[in-house]
Amino acid sequence: MSTLAPLRLLREPSNASEGNQSNATVGAGGGWCQGLDIPNELFLALGLVSLVENLLVVAAILKNRNLHSPTYYFICCLAVSDMLVSISNLAEMLFMLLLEHGVLVMRPSIVRHMDSVIDMLICSSVVSSLSFLGVIAVDRYITIFYALRYHSIMTLQRAVVTMASVWLASTVSSTVLIIYYRSNTILLCLIGFFLFMLVLMLVLYIHMFALARHHLHSISSQQKPPTAHRGGSLKGAVTLTILLGVFFICWGPFFFHLILIVTCPTNPFCTCFFSYFNLFLILIICNSVIDPLIYAFRSQELRRTLREVVTCSW
Repeated sequence: MSTLAPLRLLREPSNASEGNQSNATVGAGGGWCQGLDIPNELFLALGLVSLVENLLVVAAILKNRNLHSPTYYFICCLAVSDMLVSISNLAEMLFMLLLEHGVLVMRPSIVRHMDSVIDMLICSSVVSSLSFLGVIAVDRYITIFYALRYHSIMTLQRAVVTMASVWLASTVSSTVLIIYYRSNTILLCLIGFFLFMLVLMLVLYIHMFALARHHLHSISSQQKPPTAHRGGSLKGAVTLTILLGVFFICWGPFFFHLILIVTCPTNPFCTCFFSYFNLFLILIICNSVIDPLIYAFRSQELRRTLREVVTCSW
């Protein structure tokens, strides 16, 4: 899948010349440096699946008043962010296909403006998705370690301020990224933001995992350990492990790609890694498909509401 202006620069750094790239392909090992030819149909299919999944999550949360709480509002915002990832992907693909096949004819200046709008939507969805993943981690941490004070700490007003701040920051940062996309400083800020979110989630989830493990050992030390509690602790520990694994697998390669652009844009092995950019985009879209399965569909109340939404039992 072709990418538009700023994202095309992320795929092929401007300071990596054609000669360097061709030499890199030969020197770094030939065939596997050609990257993967991922069909547009796969981008389209994953985008549609993600769009439907996250749309159902939003509809279910809006429908059920029992889900009108800060926790589910954050999950709803994550679903909206993932929908933006899907919509921007679909819009970019359709826009470029229409241009390539001559169905859509526009002046170059209008095309550039459309490029900027779609790219800003893509960047905003990426930043907001990462942000709400971090917000959900903090919310779960408060739920576990400050259960009795949760409703006084995470009030509806604070939740609304948090959501508004994330959307505002995502819009502003994406606009700055589109304007100054040639600057390594901007890429470093984006990389730093990802690393911050990774460390934040890692610390919080490891702490929660340790609590679940301690709880499991405490139950096991009793003479008659209740199976239900043990299963709940194990389920919680497994869930936290899945969360971190999915986050790292889906987002890690893309941001490692950005790190290589800044540190070694002309190195043969780095340019070989750049050729797999489309695969990294697929992983990000896959994350939008997986997020509802981890954060939303595991809730029994939400699953019941989803069945009502699907069967139109309003």
